[in-house]
Amino acid sequence: MQENNLQIGIAGAGEFARFAAKAFLKVPGIEIVAVADVNETSAQQLGSECNAEVYVNYEMFLQDPNIHLVYIATPPYLHFLQSKQALLAGKHVICEKPSALHVNEAEEIAVLASSLHLLYVVNLMQRYNPLYTIVKSIVNERLLGNFLHGFFENYASDENLYPDHWFWDESKSGGIFIEHGVHFFDMFSGWLGDGKIVSALQLRRPHDNKRIIDRVQATVLYQNGTVNFYHGFDQPKILDRQEMRLQFERGEITLYEWVPIRMKLHGLLLRSQMEKLSELLVNFTIVHHDNFLISRQNAKARFNDITFDDHITIEYNDVLGKQNRYQEMLMAMITDQWTWIKDQTHVRIIDHHNAIQSLKMAGEAREIAQNI
Repeated sequence: MQENNLQIGIAGAGEFARFAAKAFLKVPGIEIVAVADVNETSAQQLGSECNAEVYVNYEMFLQDPNIHLVYIATPPYLHFLQSKQALLAGKHVICEKPSALHVNEAEEIAVLASSLHLLYVVNLMQRYNPLYTIVKSIVNERLLGNFLHGFFENYASDENLYPDHWFWDESKSGGIFIEHGVHFFDMFSGWLGDGKIVSALQLRRPHDNKRIIDRVQATVLYQNGTVNFYHGFDQPKILDRQEMRLQFERGEITLYEWVPIRMKLHGLLLRSQMEKLSELLVNFTIVHHDNFLISRQNAKARFNDITFDDHITIEYNDVLGKQNRYQEMLMAMITDQWTWIKDQTHVRIIDHHNAIQSLKMAGEAREIAQNI
């Protein structure tokens, strides 16, 4: 592989693969040279858009010597075997979530990639969002004090998930915790450290012979507090919405959408903390409450004094919008991973550990929920 050139083969030619391909091609030096899908029409469409070779047979696709890295965007039940085959064919691998349906499979792939000195990572791209980094700085520097409680509420649309879609089949998707929840288990672990599943449940869709599980919930215990995770796939697309919140001793942060592009911070801050926030944020609006207060103030909570200079609400909106921000996150992810391919001393934002740990949490949540 030439240092300034990365040739990608895409396995799976669905809607998200096309979205990801457009993002990858915006990175200088990246080419998409091959596309594989059992649906020849889909493969031809994406292949034509990328001027790439088209395959309907995955084994033949892997024999293409022009492919340096395989990006896997197929349904979850195929991820383990296709990742393993790609690595054994000498290709680097970036796989969509989850890494596999079982933790031991994810661990096997990580060991294999390491033994072959090849890249293996799952696209848990939330950590490439600038809002993720801002929240992490607020948590790490305790600008709002210690973390106390949080939630993630996902009221997702099922308009495009027809009754026979693989998403509803746990033997193919792993279920909602594994297919979707891994993103958010990983995200909150990045902010709060390792967590432990303490409870979980799942709810079946009524009037459907109890075949379809469309709502799940889990509670995770972190070092200083708990987070409730709820995922429901039962909304019309026009009502699809997500919200997450982190509550601290001196205020809270609320993020909106599953790829967060809007943030609201409300709290009591010292001037030095306000200055630090001003360094982290751009294009924000601020409301100063109780403007008649002109001297340093004190409040009490948890039997402790809280000293503050200002009572504020900050609102931040990402000027890029959701689709453009999502595309930039994908560009940042592939650039980060490509840097490691060129220099394996590079410390990546995500690596195989993220895939394993998030899948472990998702698997534990599913097991607890199934036993209720």
